[in-house]
Amino acid sequence: MHVLITSDTVGGVWIYTQELVSGLIDAGHRVTLVSFGKLPLPHQTAWIERLPRLDYRPTEYRLEWMETAERDIGESRSYLELVIAEVQPDVLHFSQYSYGDLDVDLPKIVVAHSDIVSWWVAVHGREPEDTPWVRNYRKTVAVGLRAADLVVAPSAWMFDQLSTYYGQPRAGLVIYNGRSPHLFDSHRGKEDFVLSVGRVWDPAKNLVLWFEREGEARVSVVGWEREPGREDRVRSLKVPSNVALSGAKSQDELRELYARAAIYAATSRYEPFGLAPLEAALSGCALVLNDNPVFHELWDGGGVFFERNNARDLARQVERLRRDSGLRQAYAERGYEAARLEFTAARMVDEYQHAYEEISSAAKVG
Repeated sequence: MHVLITSDTVGGVWIYTQELVSGLIDAGHRVTLVSFGKLPLPHQTAWIERLPRLDYRPTEYRLEWMETAERDIGESRSYLELVIAEVQPDVLHFSQYSYGDLDVDLPKIVVAHSDIVSWWVAVHGREPEDTPWVRNYRKTVAVGLRAADLVVAPSAWMFDQLSTYYGQPRAGLVIYNGRSPHLFDSHRGKEDFVLSVGRVWDPAKNLVLWFEREGEARVSVVGWEREPGREDRVRSLKVPSNVALSGAKSQDELRELYARAAIYAATSRYEPFGLAPLEAALSGCALVLNDNPVFHELWDGGGVFFERNNARDLARQVERLRRDSGLRQAYAERGYEAARLEFTAARMVDEYQHAYEEISSAAKVG
């Protein structure tokens, strides 16, 4: 089977793409990959070098959630139609909503990695104002979802958000994201520090919880500090002495940090799935998680939860694990087992293969 997949290079979607594309090609499928957003950095494309059969088409078209993306979306749709006509895939797998209604006679999957409205509600407690940009975005998402043969979400919670804010898709499926356990080191001796990974500029990641008060634990915060496309906007952060801002890291550098960290703290108030806690669990870190619905869906019993968005309780739960090594190890083992059983890349790839076969068969019957 030949699958055309779209992705972006800005966040976790690129890691998801790496696992999915690698698994599909290893299973004997052909893949054409088209990426949007910024051109990837060399460390982001190292995995592609071992896949000589991958047809990769990087572009710099802006992403649909960006405020000035309308022209780019139109041009990227035309570009995709040309690529589709050239390579003649069997299935289209879109990681953006705006391509769900492309006028092509092929089965289409749209994957809902996240969206602006559910993000806004989680961060601000209300839906965004009805500005022309928001109105156009909501229309784009709704049209793309309705036109797709199948809509996939990475959690049941995320699928519910789509139905709430954009209407019920004609067919839907939850496929949890996955990572390859062999990529992570779960046997390293742990050091006494806490790791958190995420975009520092993104209020949904809620990393400011670490900046609200001085703590006893040594904390390493890893991630971009400035928003893509708005790098000129410098935000002044008052960082406590126990917290180190480490900037963005490559996958290899992150794997090293996961292997060393005793505790991983997932602070997000909004997270449709969350690859970083999964990577930490596969690395033998004990998980401390914000009390949000997705983390409960994925990690109930596999981590310690702190009171929602409460910096004081985050520090309290971290100290509880730091001071009780037996409890910390027990939670590390629970998280590791949950990750190995539920959230592997092999399982994810199998479920997507089955979805491709189902919509292709339905298209032939239709």
